[in-house]
Amino acid sequence: MTPTNEFVTSNRLGKEKSPYLLQHADNPVDWYPWGEEAFEKAREEDKPIFLSIGYSTCHWCHVMAHESFEDVEVAKLMNQAFISIKVDREERPDIDHVYMEVCQAVTGSGGWPLTIIMNPEKEPFYAATYIPKHSRYGLPGMMELIPKIQSIWKDQRQKVQETGASIRAHLLKRGQGGGGGVGRREGRGTLSQEIFDRGFHHLKHSFDPDNGGFGGAPKFPTPHNLGFLLRYYKQMQDQEALNMVTTTLDSMRAGGVYDQIGFGFHRYSTDNHWLLPHFEKMLYDQALLLDAYTEGFQVTGNDAYRSTSHQIIEYIQRELTSPEGGFYSAEDADSEGVEGKFYLWTEEEIRSVFDEKTADLAMFLFSMERTGNFVDPHQSSPAGANIPHFRYPQASLADKVGMTPVELENSMEVIRKRMFEVREDRIRPHKDDKILTDWNGLMIGALAKAGRVFHRDDHIAMANSAVQFIKGNLTDPKGRLLHRYRDREAAVIGNLDDHAFLIDGLIELFQSTFDPRHVQWALNLTDHLMDEFWDGGNGEDDDWEASD
Repeated sequence: MTPTNEFVTSNRLGKEKSPYLLQHADNPVDWYPWGEEAFEKAREEDKPIFLSIGYSTCHWCHVMAHESFEDVEVAKLMNQAFISIKVDREERPDIDHVYMEVCQAVTGSGGWPLTIIMNPEKEPFYAATYIPKHSRYGLPGMMELIPKIQSIWKDQRQKVQETGASIRAHLLKRGQGGGGGVGRREGRGTLSQEIFDRGFHHLKHSFDPDNGGFGGAPKFPTPHNLGFLLRYYKQMQDQEALNMVTTTLDSMRAGGVYDQIGFGFHRYSTDNHWLLPHFEKMLYDQALLLDAYTEGFQVTGNDAYRSTSHQIIEYIQRELTSPEGGFYSAEDADSEGVEGKFYLWTEEEIRSVFDEKTADLAMFLFSMERTGNFVDPHQSSPAGANIPHFRYPQASLADKVGMTPVELENSMEVIRKRMFEVREDRIRPHKDDKILTDWNGLMIGALAKAGRVFHRDDHIAMANSAVQFIKGNLTDPKGRLLHRYRDREAAVIGNLDDHAFLIDGLIELFQSTFDPRHVQWALNLTDHLMDEFWDGGNGEDDDWEASD
């Protein structure tokens, strides 16, 4: 048996391309990337696998890293007990999908960081998300959990094997439609009006009529719901469906979940009324919400939806577009180790930027308060911190400040631009600069549609540039689609989503350009998708196990 390092000064992640894996390259945990070397080492040393899945802009991944993976005391226990593997869920969504299903089946919920403990044959017997260093708030801590797992692995191996076999059987049953819901076979058939009506009434039941959105906190934008409701409205002329969409679009745009100063949407709201966001910004959220506001404009003609669409695109062009034309993945929630710090303002800062009259106006327009409107759960932000947002409908603001609508709009834009300039001098959040085919496909489609609807050739040109980037950099010599590009290297064979989202983007771009090359590539990709991903056996021969 190879001697176990109590802790390491560098591990096997230093040569990886994933920003997430590179964030952990200097951990004292002896991390391996996903691959046969790790599993062979686990078999050789008769150790379980500690699998940790996350992504580079994930706030709670940072928290667990700081508390545990950077801690020598925790690393010593991990290196003694496990072979530890790090996976970037954005780089390897196939692996993440399998083990997120495990977590949801075992715990009833999921999220990142995702923590799985499994045998060397990839069969899990323990699942969790964030784990603190020491037990608290009813959560087991790493320092208490690891010795317990060691003991079970050593003295109750039969129980471990039975648990792993039970989880595997449960997932296979779910995959074949035996999980109590609509399975693959039962889901076949033609769509009926009853199904659409049922979907509408389900959304109506969960709709928040006061704040927009669906369900309670944390509240996600769920633009796919809005797209369905817009189509339901057009088909059925049900005004309630349209009201649900416009209330949600208006509330999100006015809230702190939207970056009022630099544009673009944050990940989700931690409260019911869209004020306090989880501050990370993801490319796919921008794409899907761009689609929602563009389609909202198509149906209503509301010019606020047009301007929101243009602002999202401005943010994408400024912050998430590579010099070669592809789109980066995300921006972090944290800067200087504090969640949201880049986006927050105090009254003192505002008054240092503007004269007294303009500062008063800025505080009022963006609903900022002397005592702050940001409740920091971590208590790491300055007292009196504010998230700029609109408490009142913008249409009523002009009367409240004694301006004409044009005067108000001009003043607000002068204030916003000055705040943006000041903010640009702050330390920026980390940017995940890997380029993913599936997320780029979503943005290509959203840009192509926005360009067509708003008659903007520059939006269509952005979509075209991204297509050319993918064609030139994310296909292999055989013409197969690849999933991830970073630092002049493309890797990971394309997944189903890479093909499906790029095909959709190419079809949208064809409708905007009538360039037959786009539809021809979409047809070629569809042929490959059907050859590689079509399940001819209703899932009966599928294996839940993640691939290498």
